[in-house]
Amino acid sequence: MSGAFAALRHFGRRDLRFAKQLFAQRKRAILPALHRPDPTLWPDDQLTCAWLGHATVLINFFGVNILTDPVLGPRIGIHAGPLTLGPKRYIAPALTVRELPRIDLVLLTHAHMDHLDTWTLRRIARRNPGARVVTARSTRDLLGRSFFKNARELAWGESCEIESTSGAVRIEAFRVAHWGARMGRDNHRGYNGYLLERGGVRVCIAGDTAFTDFAHVQRPGGIDVMAVPIGAYDPWIANHCTPEQAIRMANQAGARHLLPIHHQTFKLSSEPMLEPIERFTRALCNEPERIGWREVGETFHLKSKK
Repeated sequence: MSGAFAALRHFGRRDLRFAKQLFAQRKRAILPALHRPDPTLWPDDQLTCAWLGHATVLINFFGVNILTDPVLGPRIGIHAGPLTLGPKRYIAPALTVRELPRIDLVLLTHAHMDHLDTWTLRRIARRNPGARVVTARSTRDLLGRSFFKNARELAWGESCEIESTSGAVRIEAFRVAHWGARMGRDNHRGYNGYLLERGGVRVCIAGDTAFTDFAHVQRPGGIDVMAVPIGAYDPWIANHCTPEQAIRMANQAGARHLLPIHHQTFKLSSEPMLEPIERFTRALCNEPERIGWREVGETFHLKSKK
């Protein structure tokens, strides 16, 4: 009992420090992204991806526009009227909701507030009422009646085809090592990684995950591009992988190009803000061509496989 009591005391002190950090952030300015993608210049005959911040990636998949885990507000957390109680961004999103192109598909990996942000989703839905949504098991209720009408839940191993005016995308959900509760006790909610396929090209969105064997994600011919989370591992190593572990999982899955996400945007853990990308870059120093981007707002174009 003494060990459990000590753990609870430690958790309480950590919560207090977190609350103090949130209070101290109220006057801190949000820095602009160093890069600004221009989706109007992206051709529809190739794969193009831009990192808008945290786990939000804008993808033009041969003409189908996909947005992953859209979080484009100044804060994440609990929304109370005009206020949001939670961490403040360090870097502004590379594009605002108004600057986004037409969105055909919104991809949600799980219900955590830094991945499923109702403030952002409501605004995207107003501008894209016909967009489709693919989300994890038992999370569709969080979208509400005023959000997207075409939402599909997937459990691990399930797949679907999403049709758009530019064609279809096949989506398969796969197992990751994380958890799905949004408010602490709703542990019935699922949490996914996704494998997308279109025109013979595969894109993997790993979502949030601790280190686990990703051999089950591997497919014949490999994966062309994989978005991998690399931050928030200290002290949350049980739920978030390190940069080196992210690379190991991508190698197990057979991924060629890596897009590091889940860093540089919100302070969710103890490691320095730039440590994840520095470690990630150092671990791939002999294969720098595999790194799709390093800073918020950068754009990756997949060169022809031929």
